[in-house]
Amino acid sequence: MLKLGITPNNEKVEFDFKTIDRGHHKVHYRGVQAQRSPFDYVLYQMIIAEVEPDLIIEIGTNFGGGALYMADILNNLGKGEIHSIDISDKCTEIVKAHPRIELFHNGFENYDIEIVKSYGKILVIEDASHMYEDTLSAMNKFCDVVTENSYLIVEDGIVDKLGVSKDFNGGPCKAIREFLPQHPEYIVDRKWCDFFGKNATNNVNGYLKKIK
Repeated sequence: MLKLGITPNNEKVEFDFKTIDRGHHKVHYRGVQAQRSPFDYVLYQMIIAEVEPDLIIEIGTNFGGGALYMADILNNLGKGEIHSIDISDKCTEIVKAHPRIELFHNGFENYDIEIVKSYGKILVIEDASHMYEDTLSAMNKFCDVVTENSYLIVEDGIVDKLGVSKDFNGGPCKAIREFLPQHPEYIVDRKWCDFFGKNATNNVNGYLKKIK
């Protein structure tokens, strides 16, 4: 006899990228809204541990849960800072008080690139509006500061798979396609993009490794 509440029907495994996308909007880290897919949370901690960056530039803070998560990883490594950039301030005090996080509220266009010169290893994450034009502009601005064997990570190319790329004028994947032929120093690192399956990530073709 089956136990109460356990039936063959509720043992069914059923999910896809749309259900994962709905869930990722509800993800919190230490009580702060984070909005990152479970695949990419796992990948980020491995990439940060591998690169050991002195500076992570995050373009797109939102509520700051992602920055807080990465700052705690840096705490475990005993090194590193985060410059998190947005056009508004929606962060709670736990984010603002973290000693490894510095917040910038004037958009990536107004971020002074000169301030990164004192850092060694630099990793950049583009996670702003996901509009094609903004994504490509941010990639072109920050690509030169990424250090060799580190990453320029472009978030949310999954908008194509979700069928909403038109809302973003082609979105991040279009920006990546235009960026790569002009920047042979970068490759799509399939190690991360395909870690859980072919582009089983919200960042479709978005783990760009600087190889020279």
